[in-house]
Amino acid sequence: MFRRLASCCPPGTSCSTEDAVRYSVGQLGADVDISASTLSHHLKELHRAGLVQMARKGQQVECWVAPQTLEQLAAFFSDLPAQPKMQGGNP
Repeated sequence: MFRRLASCCPPGTSCSTEDAVRYSVGQLGADVDISASTLSHHLKELHRAGLVQMARKGQQVECWVAPQTLEQLAAFFSDLPAQPKMQGGNP
C-alpha cells in the first residue's frame, strides 16, 4: 500500500502535497488481497505514524503520501551506514 502511494511522487521529483495523487481506500483495496477493515486499520496506523495523510471526501476516505515525507524517508535511509556482509551465516 505504502509503495503504491509513494510511487505517485518518487523522491527527487518535483511535486507538492496538492499534486500528490490521492487514492480512495477502495481503490487501494482493489489491488491487495486483504479485507477492507484490515486495509483501513493499516492505513490508520500509517497515518498515526505520520507517513500517510488522510481526508474524508463525501463518503470516501482519500489517502496520499506527502512529498516532504518521502524526501525525509529517503534522506534517512540514504544516511544509514552500509551493513557488513555476513560470512558463513554468522553476523
